Amino acid sequence: MQNPTDMLILAFDHRGSFKKKLIGAAGENLTPEQLQKAKELKSMIYSGFEKAISMGVPKTKAGMLLDEEMGEAALKDAQSKGYMTICPAEKSGQDEFDFEYGAQWKEHIRKINPTFLKVLVRYNPEADAEANKRQAAKLKELGAFLKSIDKGFLIEPLVPATKAQLDEVGGNQATFDLEIRPKLMVRMMQQLQNYGITPDIWKLEGVDRPEDAQALVNQARAGGRKAGIVTLGRGESKEKVAEWLKVGAHINGIVGFAIGRTIFMDALQAYVKGATTKEQAIEQIAKNYKEFVDLWQRERKS
Repeated sequence: MQNPTDMLILAFDHRGSFKKKLIGAAGENLTPEQLQKAKELKSMIYSGFEKAISMGVPKTKAGMLLDEEMGEAALKDAQSKGYMTICPAEKSGQDEFDFEYGAQWKEHIRKINPTFLKVLVRYNPEADAEANKRQAAKLKELGAFLKSIDKGFLIEPLVPATKAQLDEVGGNQATFDLEIRPKLMVRMMQQLQNYGITPDIWKLEGVDRPEDAQALVNQARAGGRKAGIVTLGRGESKEKVAEWLKVGAHINGIVGFAIGRTIFMDALQAYVKGATTKEQAIEQIAKNYKEFVDLWQRERKS
């Protein structure tokens, strides 16, 4: 399939963290009342997405990343309107990647029929080699299936620091992110490619230095590959995400962003607490999303 030139993604496929922080659920399983509340909140984010498009976010570049459990109705509506839709394939909150819906994962993909399938995997090239191999085998199986049904493959490989790597920088996460993580990300991509995993899009943590962003693109496109990169938000502050976007927007091969909690979390928490109305929360989500789109497009032009 052909990738869009820009992918401006509002990501709200969060499940475990969403249930805990906004619904107050202790585990993954929700009561019928909690599930209805969760669906309402996801629907509000979708309303914010649509409102942002009415405010000028380009429909052809906008995309939404949303889960089946709490967002099936929104996904169906979005597809009927021609929006780019992306669904997660991974079980939420697992240290080691496994498929959502277990043995029925293929049936669920066919049923939801999104534009792209996204899979989150925690993969540090210096961590558990056997776990990395097990995950890579499943990623390869997923990629082959998606190719057979002409669906896009978006992979989100996070590189959590090992204890030894953090110790190397005195336990300072910011130093790890700046000095060590970018090189580990390149090695991670290379290892997955060597396993035969060829996503259309890499959804990667932001980097602070242009040379690191360029190294990621070089690896994504090594050997004549045509993969693009989108920068994820990681729940960081607006200011930090903006820094990452300003770096990425000037690198050919970084094609957009996929930002979630930075856009919707404060607005929804205020609504849940009764500090704001539903309409105000939707308006805030729309404004936050549009701000990042506007920033991206300004930086692209400059």
